[in-house]
Amino acid sequence: MRTEKLRGLWVASLTPLAADGRIDTGLFASHCRWLFSRGVDGVAVFGTTGEGQSFSVRERIDAVDGLLRAGIPGDRIVVGTGCAAVPDAVELTRHALTSDVAAAMILPPFFWKGQDDAAVAHGIGGVIEGVNDARLRAILYHIPQVSAVSINTGAIALLRQRFGDVVAGIKDSSADYTHFDAAFTAFPQMLHFVGAEPQLARVLEVGGAGTICGLGNVVPSIMARLRDGRGAAKDAQREIEAFCRFFIGRPFLQATRAMLAQLSGEPAWLRTRAPLVAFDADQAAAISAALRDYPALG
Repeated sequence: MRTEKLRGLWVASLTPLAADGRIDTGLFASHCRWLFSRGVDGVAVFGTTGEGQSFSVRERIDAVDGLLRAGIPGDRIVVGTGCAAVPDAVELTRHALTSDVAAAMILPPFFWKGQDDAAVAHGIGGVIEGVNDARLRAILYHIPQVSAVSINTGAIALLRQRFGDVVAGIKDSSADYTHFDAAFTAFPQMLHFVGAEPQLARVLEVGGAGTICGLGNVVPSIMARLRDGRGAAKDAQREIEAFCRFFIGRPFLQATRAMLAQLSGEPAWLRTRAPLVAFDADQAAAISAALRDYPALG
């Protein structure tokens, strides 16, 4: 796998759906190209923002193949391969490896709760061992508010001892900077990403890798300014913090989809997979109206 470009601003892409509920791979690829044109370094597909757990193994494999056929460079793609079942995660991770993407982003097998460090390392280790290829580069995916399973420094230590550089990084989507800092301090040789957009400047300042974030779907230019740290970075920080406040009390996925549908004129972005319920026309219009007091999208 090719991690050379795995730094800076990576967007956790939404997944567009056609009217029949299938993934719209053409629109998916167009969205990636649009993000790149706005300064985004790469995309992560089938994470939380991409509703990865709502798609089958076959759907996820076919969509990644479709993006690559459409000319999206593999070294600008991270593939979310986490699943509740280890064999499914192995299949997805092996496919990501053979597709020559930048990395596989792996959740701990998450159905069983109350896992200690040894159990977390055992679950993720089962995926890595199942792939059994030293070329694999895994980004651990810590999002305990959704998975209810934490990846703490004890689990990372066990995985690094067992697999070395195969465990290449971690995406910390907890929004808890102390957790990020603990992992970064203990394992500075790894790639450390955050999911919380307002933390990007701080993470880059201390030497972290960057962000893999959902808001980049609709405000990539603002996030790019924040990454670059030029004179407008303070304004970009204020704008991102304002956007984050916008989501208080609103469902992030549906609201972000409504923003992107407004921005692109593509209704495919409004559609979700069950159990999520898509916004209706009135709810989408309300999002558009509420955004009048916020910075421009795009």
